[in-house]
Amino acid sequence: MQTVNLRNLSELELKPIRDGFGEGFLNIGAAIPDVIGLNADLTESVRMHLFEEKYPERFFQVGICEQNMAGVAAGMALSGKIPYMGSFANFSPGRNYDQIRTSICMMNANVKIVSSHAGFSHGSDGITVQMLEDIAMMRSLPNMTVLVPADAYQAMQMAEAAATIEGPVYLRLGRSETPLLFAEGTPFVPGEAQLLRDGSHVTIFAAGYLVFRALLAADNLHKQGIEAQVINIHTIKPLDEASVLAAAAKTGAVVTAEEAQVNGGLGGAIAEVLGRKLPTPMEMVAVMDQFGETGTTMDLNKSRNLMEDDIVAAVLHVLERKSA
Repeated sequence: MQTVNLRNLSELELKPIRDGFGEGFLNIGAAIPDVIGLNADLTESVRMHLFEEKYPERFFQVGICEQNMAGVAAGMALSGKIPYMGSFANFSPGRNYDQIRTSICMMNANVKIVSSHAGFSHGSDGITVQMLEDIAMMRSLPNMTVLVPADAYQAMQMAEAAATIEGPVYLRLGRSETPLLFAEGTPFVPGEAQLLRDGSHVTIFAAGYLVFRALLAADNLHKQGIEAQVINIHTIKPLDEASVLAAAAKTGAVVTAEEAQVNGGLGGAIAEVLGRKLPTPMEMVAVMDQFGETGTTMDLNKSRNLMEDDIVAAVLHVLERKSA
């Protein structure tokens, strides 16, 4: 597990996670000529327009046809290219799961599935675009790697690293502005968890936007005399089981935090490992088997109990169980 130094939480700059992906995709396009782009009529929204402008001969606009895009990407990958296919998460994998499963994963095709506007990051568009089930869907597929960046800088790193991972990769992006946590030069290794804050009483495993909330929760807990270990699980699959087990063994209490459905997401992945190898008191902060509603990202995080106060409450509850 990597130990990572963070920026000052009180002076954080905001930047959309999808912007980091766009920069990284442009970088990897320059480095690897076999990288190509495909998009389903949402080029600028997924921040693939920078790549399209520089490499128009390596970019393909397939229109509003996500199923066909997955098939085309699989064919290109099996021909030796490294396609990145972009859309909103509610469309891909929401509408093309069968093609991802059959044409990409069964063939172990080297396709990178880039899905923006995941979670509540564009809540004002309403319930149908608030994709909360995608982590569960994608991590259940054999051969699939699942990456969830905690900020825009990490999204840039993931965009570049995805090209070096053999086989299908799912990259989950958000639309709304989120704090930049990592300083330039912070290392990123796919599959290796990052220790952001050490502590001995409880471990908080977090992914995506809720990494920031977990750090705020740890600050609040410190004021109560509780030292929380905060770990960024940026790679949901393959999960860094060794780090999960070591952290759980150290603190004896675990909380997970994610902007996704409670069923099948990060919490489920952690619970599966602990249940098999090291049963540990555990609580999950996630969307509790509900859909969303129209609202701002912040309002939806509050209404679905995904704030730092909710993480603190989960910690206090799991510590009661630990001491029982």
